[in-house]
Amino acid sequence: MCGIVGYIGKSNAKDVLLSGLEKLEYRGYDSAGIALLHEDQLVVIKEKGRIQDLKEAVPEDAFGELGIGHTRWATHGKPSHENAHPHQSASGRFTLVHNGVIENYSLLKQDYLADAEFKSDTDTEVIVQLIEKFAENGKSTKEALRQVLQLLHGSYAICLIDRKEPDTLYAAKNKSPLLIGEGKGFHVIASDAMAALKETDQFIEIMDEEMVILTSDSLTIEHLDGEAVERSAYTATIDASDIEKGTYPHYMLKEIDEQPAVMRRIIQAYQDSNGEISVDEAILNEVLAADRIYIVACGTSYHAGLVGKNLLEKLAHIPVEVHVSSEIGYNMPLLSKNPLFIFITQSGETADSRQVLVKVKEMGHRTLTLTNVPGSTLDREADHAMYLHAGPEIAVASTKAYTAQVAVLSILAVAAGRKEAISEAVDFDLVQELGIVATAMESLVASKEIIEHIAGEYLGTTRNAFFLGRSVDYYVALEAALKLKEISYIQAEGFASGELKHGTIALIEEGTPVIAIATQPNVNWNIRGNVNEVLARGAETCVISMEGVDQPGDRLVVPQVHKHLTPLASVIPCQLLAYYAALHRDCDVDKPRNLAKSVTVE
Repeated sequence: MCGIVGYIGKSNAKDVLLSGLEKLEYRGYDSAGIALLHEDQLVVIKEKGRIQDLKEAVPEDAFGELGIGHTRWATHGKPSHENAHPHQSASGRFTLVHNGVIENYSLLKQDYLADAEFKSDTDTEVIVQLIEKFAENGKSTKEALRQVLQLLHGSYAICLIDRKEPDTLYAAKNKSPLLIGEGKGFHVIASDAMAALKETDQFIEIMDEEMVILTSDSLTIEHLDGEAVERSAYTATIDASDIEKGTYPHYMLKEIDEQPAVMRRIIQAYQDSNGEISVDEAILNEVLAADRIYIVACGTSYHAGLVGKNLLEKLAHIPVEVHVSSEIGYNMPLLSKNPLFIFITQSGETADSRQVLVKVKEMGHRTLTLTNVPGSTLDREADHAMYLHAGPEIAVASTKAYTAQVAVLSILAVAAGRKEAISEAVDFDLVQELGIVATAMESLVASKEIIEHIAGEYLGTTRNAFFLGRSVDYYVALEAALKLKEISYIQAEGFASGELKHGTIALIEEGTPVIAIATQPNVNWNIRGNVNEVLARGAETCVISMEGVDQPGDRLVVPQVHKHLTPLASVIPCQLLAYYAALHRDCDVDKPRNLAKSVTVE
């Protein structure tokens, strides 16, 4: 993986490809490249590093009406010029880019390509070499591609150029996202609609095990068995202006600042004409028919799911389990008789979550996706969907999508609880309380100077840090630690503070930063006792508390919000601490090393 752009038309593909690849930078990558074809003249340019490095390497006069581009995040073979895409067949006739992981590539290499000479360490090169081998045996490009696709095990999104067919572009998909954009006299291919919005807002979904044959004026979709597929285009609703940083130095800071607006947008989206919380009746019926809910998610979305468990159990009185996607897919627990699976995913393309969705649907269970991207794979394939309305999130470290997930889960919990006349939900004026949260967020994002100072004091030179919490504050501690480690590279861990004495306190040394989150009155004194325990052992302690439970000496006091919604407020300073810690260390805030925004391989 990580991002694909393709173009066939009358314009210069170079400009479309480079612009599209820039829009895919947010996914994370370690190298990039393009291929351009004009008549029978093919040029391939690829570079390790950033898109800017690629742009500088592309000749100004490079031209082609047909082209493919790729940003790579290494899965097979280290980041290098040789392993960067596009890859070519031995003769140079075929050129290909690929997202995904081919699980049986070594077997294919052994069975079909024992005598072939390879230039890279990638699984991708096996695909393009196989296509040439089958074409040399008399098959057309279309049939050679189909035969290879039928041999592949794993995930792929593929774009293919045949030097002998300068008026045709081939593509295929299985488990990795791929869209076709339509325009007058051209077609574009992209992993994400954002990469092609500059060209068109009309897109056609490509489903698993389908291949596409494109010219500038025609489009043919076929299943791998050869059956033709008819599918209409849809209009992408993403606002291209949301993709730009504007005056912000980083997308992450922009997205942190957008969270108050996201809260208000969510309120509007899930409000009826009477100003009451409103959720699709079919979704509520599914939730209330379930005897147990299984939340499935990864990373930040998993942490949101933990908060969602608390909300659904407290407000709707439904038992909830939260599972890591990559685990539950291969170690399914003993399920209840009538489960509902809720998948939480920012991108809607998370491969680990999708493989669970496919399995549970085969088992006949009902599914609901919470996602930020309408039309994404998990949105299309689940029985129901609820949208986050957060707008495009570009920084790899998720911020506004996390708070949007928690807010939408709170809406689902309150709506379900009210339908069952559960007093905790009936008495909960969620519209008003989310409005209070938005105001609290505004106050917190305006406290950047204070938080930057705290980050410099506690996290400027440390190699590790601990976040402590109890109850829902523990879930925020997990998310705070993840944010810090993924963008500043500080070894950070979140712990339930009561567990300190069961092992973790052995790691406390003189000067170890310990950041405690305290928003819950019923455990306030417990966590303060834990803070004193680490303080006595030399830790540098910092307490982030909430009005009403704050004490003298607390370093930051968060405006008071409803007890069920405290994670929406207390996470803001944690996000900013991570941001400023990364700045202090000269880290690439938006594109941290080794990470990708949309994890489209398992």
